[in-house]
Amino acid sequence: MRVFAIQPGEARETAALPIALPPSGFLWIACSRSELELALGEVQAALQALTGSMLVDLHVSDLLNNQLPSHFDYTSRYDVLVFRRLAAGQGEADQVPPAQNRPARRGGPPVLRRIDTSPVGFAVFDRVVLTVHPAHCTVLEQYATRLLSAPSGGSGRAAGAHLPNSPADLMLRVVNQMVDGYLELRRELTRQLDHWQAELLHPKTRFTNWGSLLHARMSLHQLDDICEDQRSAVQDWIESLAGWEPDDETGGHRGLELLRVRSRDVLEHIERVVHHVRRLEQNAETAVQMHFSIQSNRANDIMRTLTVLTAIFLPLNLIAGIFGMNFDFIPLIHRQGGFWWAMASMGLIAAGLSVFFWRRRYLQRLRG
Repeated sequence: MRVFAIQPGEARETAALPIALPPSGFLWIACSRSELELALGEVQAALQALTGSMLVDLHVSDLLNNQLPSHFDYTSRYDVLVFRRLAAGQGEADQVPPAQNRPARRGGPPVLRRIDTSPVGFAVFDRVVLTVHPAHCTVLEQYATRLLSAPSGGSGRAAGAHLPNSPADLMLRVVNQMVDGYLELRRELTRQLDHWQAELLHPKTRFTNWGSLLHARMSLHQLDDICEDQRSAVQDWIESLAGWEPDDETGGHRGLELLRVRSRDVLEHIERVVHHVRRLEQNAETAVQMHFSIQSNRANDIMRTLTVLTAIFLPLNLIAGIFGMNFDFIPLIHRQGGFWWAMASMGLIAAGLSVFFWRRRYLQRLRG
């Protein structure tokens, strides 16, 4: 568990849960789900001493739930936002499930195995924010490092330009950092799907990676659902923020307006991910349809060529069948030049039919 005291122009980490608020600024309490479960009584007592209110049991269950989708809820004393983020690896799981309950290993290329998420919970009070992360959360480590390394001391705008001015502002900054992970994943997915599309549409390549493509489509559907939940949660937060009144905790009119701007910016980033994921789904579906359309046209072209060759050789087989009949008298069969007359007529018929079909474009080669 990590506790940060964030004041105007300064951010420092404290060793234990405080029992009183600082003269100015706010407190950030960050812990993992397992730590919150073990020290729930201590955390509730600290929240009661700092804010005069504790988390309700339903919200505690939400913060401890590792499978909860992104959503927003509120009370008269605090707001709760759960936001699912990309998990960097198996080390971020709170608990390792038994072997019989472990999910099946995701197939496909490594980029698809990155579409694994874990929820991060935020309980936002007036001057306290409690965040609940998966164990060894990289988002917490990265933002805490950035927060502690921000310029401090002095006066003026530069002293606290990189520090959040309220618990809600800190929550939005952490959420925005999580959304940036989806933007990075979006570029990697685009490169992978572009590679598959090139293979699907290549005229001289036989595409056999159907299993990975199926996993990709399933992963994109999953990512679409995750981002939709995120967008709904942030929209609910923005609607709740519209009813806030400017006060000292939010930084007055300017601070409240900054919160609304930052909230809309986070929502816009999520919508970009949603639109891009849906475009990737459409591109993958279109590439598959174009692949089968090309294969169908290629098969039709082959069948057309075989049909034309059959039509060319059909009269030749007829002539050969006629001269192969067991009659005593057949014209040209006993003449010295009969064979060459038959061969000449068969050649002329074949050449004439070939020219005819060529002019009708039945023998035209398809362009790859």
